[in-house]
Amino acid sequence: MPLYMTQFSYTTEAWARLARNPQDRAAVFGELLERAGGKLVNFYYSYGEHDGVVIFEVADESVAYGVTVAAITPGHLTDVRTIRLFTTEETMQVLRTAGALPYQAPMPRSPLGAVGPG
Repeated sequence: MPLYMTQFSYTTEAWARLARNPQDRAAVFGELLERAGGKLVNFYYSYGEHDGVVIFEVADESVAYGVTVAAITPGHLTDVRTIRLFTTEETMQVLRTAGALPYQAPMPRSPLGAVGPG
């Protein structure tokens, strides 16, 4: 199954609630993923631009999108970004495909101002 990474931040109110009543949010998100046919790979908290990162597996982009929307619906998350991750093996295939599809860079402007094809 494809891997996805979601970066997220909590609202100030969510942090206050968690401080008053600590909860294992990895377990809660893992249950959401299981109901969607997916699997939690890792769940990390961090400091800096985002409060945490989740890495998970689901069948495809539409399921990843649905899980993300379900997770943000309660309103306790902000600045949520989900992206598809690629294994080294998948990236090697991408590179082989790219290598077999040469593409010409834009041509320099000619003295008459004409530009080459896009």
